[in-house]
Amino acid sequence: MTRKKRRLLVISGAAAVLALSAGLVLFALNDTIVFFRTPSEIAAEGTRPGTRLRLGGLVKDGSVQHTDGTHVRFVITDHGADMSVAYVGLLPDLFREGQGVIAEGVIAPDGSFAADSVLAKHDETYMPKEVADALKKQGVWKEGEATQ
Repeated sequence: MTRKKRRLLVISGAAAVLALSAGLVLFALNDTIVFFRTPSEIAAEGTRPGTRLRLGGLVKDGSVQHTDGTHVRFVITDHGADMSVAYVGLLPDLFREGQGVIAEGVIAPDGSFAADSVLAKHDETYMPKEVADALKKQGVWKEGEATQ
């Protein structure tokens, strides 16, 4: 075997190993990727139950219901669609009605959202970028304006 053929064989073998390892990494990360959606996007796309995602929007006024110390139900809205959220745990101190929120969890078989973590805004003018962009698209939220 000549030097040129040997070098070509080593390079092609290394490329195959690199492609295989990249494919395995992407396959392993497939289950850990979490996408951000608004209630309107979930309603329009017909997202399947069991899908893990981040749901963002505003906590609908009058929707927060505490069933006991740690069980909470509330509605997230983007003023185009609403989605009921069930959460077990302590809510962030800044969580309140009319404010921006992101809940991470799965869509339940009944169409509601089962959250395992809830993130609230951290001051009066902050809105998570994804939520602000989605609300701006619908003309509901404007830059520099705190939500009511």
